[in-house]
Amino acid sequence: MLHFDFSKNYILEDDVVQLRPLKVEDVSHLLDIANEPGIWEYSFVNGEGEENLTAYIKSAIDQRNAKKEYPFVVYDKIKKQYAGSTRYCEITPALSAIRLGYIWYGKAFRGTGLNKHCKYLLFQFAFETMGAERIGMGAYIENTISIGAMKSVGCKEEGILRGIFPALDGKGRTDGVLLSILKDEWLTEEKIKLQAKLRQ
Repeated sequence: MLHFDFSKNYILEDDVVQLRPLKVEDVSHLLDIANEPGIWEYSFVNGEGEENLTAYIKSAIDQRNAKKEYPFVVYDKIKKQYAGSTRYCEITPALSAIRLGYIWYGKAFRGTGLNKHCKYLLFQFAFETMGAERIGMGAYIENTISIGAMKSVGCKEEGILRGIFPALDGKGRTDGVLLSILKDEWLTEEKIKLQAKLRQ
C-alpha cells in the first residue's frame, strides 16, 4: 500500500542533484528558466513571466495541500544553480500508483545527465520507501525527445491516448503517449541499468 505523507518535507539528493519541496519563494530561482523560449511548448499550462510562474507554483502547492501532488524544485549541485521542477502527481494510494509529470529543465541542464539522476531518486523513493507499485508518465506524441528520455530511464511505452491534448498549432487535437515503469522491473533490472548510466 502506498504511504505518502504530504506534510513531510522530503528531500531527495545525491552528489549531482537535490530535489526539495517547491515553495513560492522559488519564483526568483526559476524565473529565468521559465522565460526561456519554448520551455512551455509541450505544456497545457504556461509559467512564463513572474505572474504566471507565481500562479503555477501556488497551484502546485495547493495540490500538495489537497494531498494530490507533491512538487519539487530541482537544484544542480555541479553547476550550483536551480535547474527546473518536477513532481509526483496523480498519487493514488488505493492503487499504489503515482504519475510523474510537470517536468521542465532549463536549456543548460538538458543532455547533462541531470534528468537521469532525478529519475533515479524519484523512482527509488517511490518504489523503495513509499511502497508504489507503478509509476506512469506521458508526453505529447510530437515530443520525441521527452519520450526518448523516459525510455532511457527504463520506462516502457504502453499505449496512445487519441486526441487527448489540444494540438500544438491550436487547430484540432493531438495524441499523448503513455509510458510506465513497475516496481518489479525497477528492482530486478532497471535500477541496475540506470545506476550504470549514472556512472558513465
